[in-house]
Amino acid sequence: LAAGMGSRYGGLKQIDPITSEGEFIIDFSVYDAIRAGFDKIVFVIKEENLDLFKETIGKRFENKIKVEYAFQKLEDLPEGFAVPEGRSKPWGTAHAMLAARNMINEPFAVINADDFYGRSAYKALFDHFANKNEADGKREYAMVGYILENTLTENGTVSRGVCTVGADGRLTDVVERTAISREGDCAVFTENGCKTELPLDAVVSMNFWGFTPDVFGFVWESFKEFLKTIDSNPMKAEFYLPFAICDLMKQGVCDVKVMVGSINYHRYLVLLCALTFCLFCFFLVQTASFFSHIARYIPSGN
Repeated sequence: LAAGMGSRYGGLKQIDPITSEGEFIIDFSVYDAIRAGFDKIVFVIKEENLDLFKETIGKRFENKIKVEYAFQKLEDLPEGFAVPEGRSKPWGTAHAMLAARNMINEPFAVINADDFYGRSAYKALFDHFANKNEADGKREYAMVGYILENTLTENGTVSRGVCTVGADGRLTDVVERTAISREGDCAVFTENGCKTELPLDAVVSMNFWGFTPDVFGFVWESFKEFLKTIDSNPMKAEFYLPFAICDLMKQGVCDVKVMVGSINYHRYLVLLCALTFCLFCFFLVQTASFFSHIARYIPSGN
């Protein structure tokens, strides 16, 4: 999913490089997915960003894996519904997934283009569907979750979908918590000015899901129900993927198997940034040494 433009970030995070070689986070995600066995990518983007996205990102992969583009459009709505006058905000992550509904006919994964998940997560999800059996006649989708402690940052707060997982390893609920930070031996989230503790070992969603293509029909119907409820917030109401799937679980449509990823998310990014900085410093030192050397051969005054 790469259609969102960070309102606080001020641009497309997906096309900002994070290494001295000009690599993006999505480069690592696609590489890990290919190694795990995935053989097609559908980038969900805004149509007006197509040329820029293809030039900076898409062309990197076209000779390595099948690449397609789907467009998240505000007016892509079920019959009988219209975009509220004045709304420009996209409809959310579940709607973004629906943008690819006519391009996918096989089991697939959903990720955010600007998040790092780790190769083992792609392998676990790929193997889940390669060996999938229906449980009690229900559809079994999948989610890769992460331990909350490993997703916190030392620079501010984060928002996470805090998961409840049953003894059988299946998801039972996801609750969105905002302004999460670490305080001592626990995490806390702030809501309506009040702080509430969260266990550091809580499983949280980073929006890494696995589905079979029948999910599109169910989520489309859920989208209709969502649109009936937006009168109180027509400009900003969003149709989030975790909540759409939770609704399906409560209706008895599906189960969701939870697999816990092992990556220490923010420590990895800090390490990557530190490595990039060290390489940059090395470059500066070598450049200074080079000019110091050739300066000996330049006549004084030149």
